[in-house]
Amino acid sequence: MAARKRGAAITAGLGVVVLGLAACGGGGDGDGGGGSAGGTLKVVGSADVDHLDTASGYTTVSSMLSRQYARTLFSFKGSSDFDEAIKVQPDVAQEIPDTGNGGISSDGKTYTIKLKQGVQWASNPVREVVANDFIRGIKRICNPAKPSGGAAYYTETIEGMQAFCDGYGKVDAKSASAMAAYQNDHRVSGLQAKDDKTLVVKLTKPASDMTNILGMQFAAAAPAEYDKYVPDSPDFRKHTLSDGPYKITSYTPNKEYVLDRNTAWKQDTDTLRAQNPDRIQITMGQDTPDVVQQQMEQGSADLAWDQTVPTAKIAGLKSNANFKIMDGSTSNPYLVFNTLSPNNRGALGKKEVRQAINYAIDKTALIQIYGGPDVSEVLNQVIPPRSVGYRQFNLYPTPNNGGDPAKCKQMLAAAGYPGGLTLRFPYRVSSNHPKIAQSVQANLKACGITANLTPDTNGTFYNTTLVTPADAKAGKWDIGAPGWVPDWYGNNGRTNIVPLFDGRHYGPNSTNYGGYNNDQVNAEIDKALAATDENTAAGHWAAADKMIMQDAAVVPFMNQKYPIFHSSRVKNALYLPMFQSYDFNQVKLN
Repeated sequence: MAARKRGAAITAGLGVVVLGLAACGGGGDGDGGGGSAGGTLKVVGSADVDHLDTASGYTTVSSMLSRQYARTLFSFKGSSDFDEAIKVQPDVAQEIPDTGNGGISSDGKTYTIKLKQGVQWASNPVREVVANDFIRGIKRICNPAKPSGGAAYYTETIEGMQAFCDGYGKVDAKSASAMAAYQNDHRVSGLQAKDDKTLVVKLTKPASDMTNILGMQFAAAAPAEYDKYVPDSPDFRKHTLSDGPYKITSYTPNKEYVLDRNTAWKQDTDTLRAQNPDRIQITMGQDTPDVVQQQMEQGSADLAWDQTVPTAKIAGLKSNANFKIMDGSTSNPYLVFNTLSPNNRGALGKKEVRQAINYAIDKTALIQIYGGPDVSEVLNQVIPPRSVGYRQFNLYPTPNNGGDPAKCKQMLAAAGYPGGLTLRFPYRVSSNHPKIAQSVQANLKACGITANLTPDTNGTFYNTTLVTPADAKAGKWDIGAPGWVPDWYGNNGRTNIVPLFDGRHYGPNSTNYGGYNNDQVNAEIDKALAATDENTAAGHWAAADKMIMQDAAVVPFMNQKYPIFHSSRVKNALYLPMFQSYDFNQVKLN
């Protein structure tokens, strides 16, 4: 993540949750003084994206990468002002639809979106982006080869989308032609191209966060050329087509991306991005945060790709103008249980076992790995502070949040496992994740649980390991430590519960990694989505949170703030909270 970015579901009328953009350090160059366009922006990190295809990519780094070459109807603009950075703005759409401008019908269920003129594909010859390109993009969300982990955003809101996706799931996932034929021969009743520059979206019920949903990379425009390829296949990755300020001109899997300026892009069509660097070079394979940090401090790299600032460096950087700590509202990382695993006689399918493990974890030690309370705060529930529905509680208290192995052992014995458990624990090798895995392993050992660690050296943690139901059901993993960053801030109740815990949407590429399902939780989700005022909706999200923690579906670790650093060459560093990154295309270089 890179933390796994995001979530799914909220109601009409929820107010904006204001998060401060806390900055430790000398303030830096966030407001944009100095620097000039041109040069090569050098980004360095560890692993490749989970998916390069916008239909299925679902990490902060895949979202930041796709932002450079793929445009959506709505999006965000990097800013040093948090409230500005989380404000939904038009991208390819001409304006934000509302009832006053005719963009939203009086019943709130029909959106009429006018597209800008002059937005172009870097095709040969160059051609305009049209409404059908957005319909194609949204249809591709539920392709059977690499479906989106956020498909529920669309199936729950767009009329006819669920039926379309149900049928699409039966198509041969290895045949590009079969998938293209299904997409082109089957309509989604709620998606209509009135003309090339008018898209009509009909909803099953009002959704006040619809512009957020249509602003996610899943709903990016997709050109007709994509029909030739199996989604996110190696062939697809060689043939991405840009309508943004940059295009991928060279890609070596797990090693490097090179993006150059897209000459088909026009600044006057894009108020959210720029085309400042001549080139963006992303170098992967650096699994050590200290090496990445050293390269930035020395100026051989400018920005980190998927690595955080090393914990030991934070105290010494607090007075450095190139360093900031951004506030957040995340569950990152957290421990997820594979409730479908047959291992240990299906132990992790029993809430009593999961409850025992909740007592085992020393969260204070985990906080220290990330730099202490200045950087992260202990989290004991699913919904983090500063998100809609947050109500502080702790069902598994331990002294100073330091864990209680004796209570864990006692509860395991009572659950029928006096001899403990043996668990398969894959972990990410970037940033602080190895230390997190080792700390959790030690906590579990003290509880009588053996956790066998497996490093994810191939970068498959998010695109294969946790998101393949057959592997989960076969017990190829038992626990993991992914992270969750909301898909958006502000009206974001949808983003913290549905994708992680709505069991009705479990399937390939789902972010409900462990297959958790509780009918009562699902009912609270539905009530929250149907609520018409903030307090009612927030109450249902809070109730769902309590039920999820009573079931011990996960072990929350921390609400992680985000320490971020850039080289002294970087000016105009404008932050995007959803992506935990400075916007690459806005950067100017000394």
